[in-house]
Amino acid sequence: MRDLTLLPKAHLHVHLESTVSASTLREIGDANGVTVPAETTGFAGFRQFADHNALVRDCLRRPEDFARVAREFCHAEAAHGTRYAEVTFTAAAHGERLGHPEMPLEAVLDGLARGQAETGLECRVLLDHSRRRSVERAWSTLRLATRYEQVIAIGMAGEESYPLAPFADVVDAAHDAGVHLVHHAGEARGAESIREAITTGRTRRLGHGIRVLDDPGLVAEVRDLGLPLEVCPSSNIALGFTASAAEHPLPRLRDAGLRVTVNTDVPAVIDTTLTREYELVRDTFGYTDHDLADLARTAIDASFAPEDTKRRLHRETDEWLAAGP
Repeated sequence: MRDLTLLPKAHLHVHLESTVSASTLREIGDANGVTVPAETTGFAGFRQFADHNALVRDCLRRPEDFARVAREFCHAEAAHGTRYAEVTFTAAAHGERLGHPEMPLEAVLDGLARGQAETGLECRVLLDHSRRRSVERAWSTLRLATRYEQVIAIGMAGEESYPLAPFADVVDAAHDAGVHLVHHAGEARGAESIREAITTGRTRRLGHGIRVLDDPGLVAEVRDLGLPLEVCPSSNIALGFTASAAEHPLPRLRDAGLRVTVNTDVPAVIDTTLTREYELVRDTFGYTDHDLADLARTAIDASFAPEDTKRRLHRETDEWLAAGP
């Protein structure tokens, strides 16, 4: 078996706020007068997960806080063989909370720039917006996306029982402005959320999408559209959307001819890395190095990376396979 740390990987579904290490969170919390519990990984159910997210938000207050977590993200990703990342950040919510609309995103972009220069990682940003929050904040998200060239997409996240219909005008404006659209769908809810992401949401990828198997007709539609799925195995297990690694639908998704990518979603919260996710897939489903390289290639092709970056990553993947165990 080849070293999966060395496999050139594209990481498409990872939330910046959920990449903050326990030690960094504690140091930032101390600096801002926020008490951080001794244990910050693992949780029993969605409520504890949401509470942890609230703690992270409370800790992140100053430009240096946002810049630090962005820079550390680059170093952590590069250490596990990620060559290209599209990291999700809830910029408008932080800006609204802190009374400085642009500051959190600008600080994150500064930290990413430094981290990329130090590690060689190539990174773009996707701005997300909770479906439970206001349409006006979604417009703020789009305004930020059009202002900074490093931002390549926006998307609706959060509780999938809240419809996308109220955001239709924002979606259309993003599409017209050339901003990619990538929505969470098909994780907590089934076919209806995926169909809405495709139609109203005009999505270019499906954030999670594992419930597509609920509807054979939808499987065929997603396959024919070539929509990639951003699958996050350990996150799906931790949040209770699948009972165990052995029962995860990833191999059935691939067998159905769907474009499957492997991601972490909330790595610091569930104590995982992108390398560990590939190891989990290999060990659970008996995938070969060639299977894993195919998964990595799918992520490369599903990304919004420049074509020269994609060509380079494909070449590096060929070299990884050619090198042997």
